[in-house]
Amino acid sequence: MPTAAASTCVEDVVIRRRGDLIELSHDIHAEPELAFAEHRSCAKTQALAAERGFDVTTPAGGLDTAFRAVYGSGSLVVGVCAEYDALPGIGHACGHNIIAASAVGTALALAEVADDLDLTVVLLGTPAEEAGGGKVLMLEAGLFDDIAATVMLHPGPLDIAAARSLALSQVAVSYVGRESHAAVAPHLGINAADAVTVSQVAIGLLRQQLAPGQMVHGIVTDGGQASNVIPGHAEMQYTMRADDAAGLAALEARMADCFLAGAVGTGCDYDIAATEPPYLELTPDGWLAETFRAEMQRVGRSPVGRELEVALPLGSTDMGNVTQVMPGIHPIVGIDANGASVHQPGFAAAAVGPSADRAVVEGSIMLARTVVALAENSAERERVLELQRRRTS
Repeated sequence: MPTAAASTCVEDVVIRRRGDLIELSHDIHAEPELAFAEHRSCAKTQALAAERGFDVTTPAGGLDTAFRAVYGSGSLVVGVCAEYDALPGIGHACGHNIIAASAVGTALALAEVADDLDLTVVLLGTPAEEAGGGKVLMLEAGLFDDIAATVMLHPGPLDIAAARSLALSQVAVSYVGRESHAAVAPHLGINAADAVTVSQVAIGLLRQQLAPGQMVHGIVTDGGQASNVIPGHAEMQYTMRADDAAGLAALEARMADCFLAGAVGTGCDYDIAATEPPYLELTPDGWLAETFRAEMQRVGRSPVGRELEVALPLGSTDMGNVTQVMPGIHPIVGIDANGASVHQPGFAAAAVGPSADRAVVEGSIMLARTVVALAENSAERERVLELQRRRTS
């Protein structure tokens, strides 16, 4: 646990800024914006940090709605990730407004003790978590290179300290055939929609043989334009998930055969294109996760047991890619959503309710105190610094 002076200081900062943080959460929620178009949300998220004296760079990494805000000059550089993209049609049904506000609260609190703890605080505005892989692109752009450990949180129906997630990849599969009149000359056509059907039948049969942890789901995005014209073009999008990168690679190979079956069975040409960078599985740092677990218990929360955490993988997140590179955590902070789960309209409504506001405040405190504990524990501090040196040498 962190020492009294620094831990009390960061908690006091969050409590003092409680109104600002809740207002930020509600403001982001009120104007949902989709991946790579979060212009208002990006500006809102960085505003309080800029006022506090953070050095803000935006755009960052070639992404218009990304930013990097830095405070301090200490030897231990810690990243705090803010997400703020919404979902099509259902707004902030994943509670990214809570993520953004709690990240800002954490950063503001840590700024207060940065000099005393020899700490540099980096608040990262990370767009396009729902679709696009903003953190992956920011990793590739070098925006995490100087960071030794990264933290963030996510709202959900339960408190989970060492949350895990599935590896993910997404593809668009297009089939090109030949149009023809469906009644006058159907024999002259090559039906691209039939290619989709053949492929989906193969995928449906494949599901019986999927390994534990593997799953697939998809939609048809183009199946023709008129019932009396044999479609010359059809397209579908599929998401593939697995427990880890190796399981995902095996699933991708089997799915590729299903996509090929559609082309072979109908005579269509086809193409498979990735729609975003792959998301790797979330691998929480053990020490950081246990420290956060203790913080959850300190504020009266009841995180699920360690044995249940392993059996409760989340969907997928690009924070997984960050935890494959450096120590990090992505705990789940529970809110009362009346039985709704993430990506449901009921969760969007709950994301500005009283328990969501509590998650913003308590989440900021728990993350900040976890980072304070890291900065003050000489062995753990040196561990993450040594990993960072190895990564960049």
